[in-house]
Amino acid sequence: MNHNIDRRNLLKSGLMALGGIAIAPHLTAGAFETTPLSLDPENRIYRSPMVREHFLPADYKAPKIIAKLSSNENPYGPPMSAQKAVGESVKNGNRYAWKEMYDLIDKIAKKEGVTAEHIMMGPGSSDLLEKVALVTFMKGGNIVSADPCYMSLVSVAKSVGATWKPVPCTADWSHDLKAMEAAIDKDTKLVYVCNPNNPTGAITKGQDLLDFCSRVSEKVPVFVDEAYIELAVGADTQSMVSLLAQKKNVIIARTFSKIMGMAGIRVGYIAAQPEFLAGINKITRGGMGISYTSIFAASASLDDKDFQGNTRKLNHEAKTYLYENLDKMGYKYIPSYTNFVLFPISIPGKELLSKMTAKGIAVRSFDVQNKPWCRVSIGTMDEMKAFVGALGALS
Repeated sequence: MNHNIDRRNLLKSGLMALGGIAIAPHLTAGAFETTPLSLDPENRIYRSPMVREHFLPADYKAPKIIAKLSSNENPYGPPMSAQKAVGESVKNGNRYAWKEMYDLIDKIAKKEGVTAEHIMMGPGSSDLLEKVALVTFMKGGNIVSADPCYMSLVSVAKSVGATWKPVPCTADWSHDLKAMEAAIDKDTKLVYVCNPNNPTGAITKGQDLLDFCSRVSEKVPVFVDEAYIELAVGADTQSMVSLLAQKKNVIIARTFSKIMGMAGIRVGYIAAQPEFLAGINKITRGGMGISYTSIFAASASLDDKDFQGNTRKLNHEAKTYLYENLDKMGYKYIPSYTNFVLFPISIPGKELLSKMTAKGIAVRSFDVQNKPWCRVSIGTMDEMKAFVGALGALS
């Protein structure tokens, strides 16, 4: 079978891509991943009964940010291999990159152990979360997820008429899989799982989630967002992609923004059953928003095991340093399997942002269950030392 020809014909049958920016500009990734200094208070990603995000006033004048620890970015990327690939490929940026994208799809499919027909590309995984939401909930229905969770898919689903059925996390902040399954009804069109979860950083055990997805996907599609899974050092978890070989109706999202250090280069993908992807392609085409240079950067970073391993190592070391200092200061954080840590604070969120940004430190603050919390991304060791110093000076 010629996968490239088949995919090209399938793509030709689709309509022009409908990005989140065309449908809901306030829900685009650009709105999500900005510092608290420039994000409009109404453009909130966390529109959750349990979570309310705080922002500084639009006219707040902050000093220069010396440690941007607000967007869960990889401080070490993009890798030199990706930078070199961008430099070498930019001369062909006048061409569409369909063939090159098919080559990248083949490479990803081999990595994931599926066929190329199981893969759809996008400019970051958030774009694909939004596409799935737009197509799935055009005629209503409800979506079940944990609360709190990453709200990109949920918010877009709600914006086109879906109802959200939030299920509180368990005491250890993992997904309450039993309660989520019980929440499914005749109108449920999708179950969404973010593992490791954002904004908590917590993990749901791999075998428990595998059993859940295998069973529940017989009733309704299960979308598993694995944006941070490659950073889950020491976690009892696994990717759900193996369920595709069992013909289970699961959708797995992955991104090059975290472990690969390419948040601004914008590449991600979903792995799903071909018939599910065909339904998406009837409405909007995957891959339309990826630049020629991004494709080559993604391909190079996929091969760069040294960079990925070094990122994991440095992220773990900086996070361990943060844990040690949070312990000394008496903060009770949620153990994280990501590149960020969430912990409760004793002052209002806006006050925290004001004081931290005055010291050049950008973080995020939330009210979780009506209590103020801080989420700090894991930066370089120097950045974490700057954060620890600023936090310690708050008292």
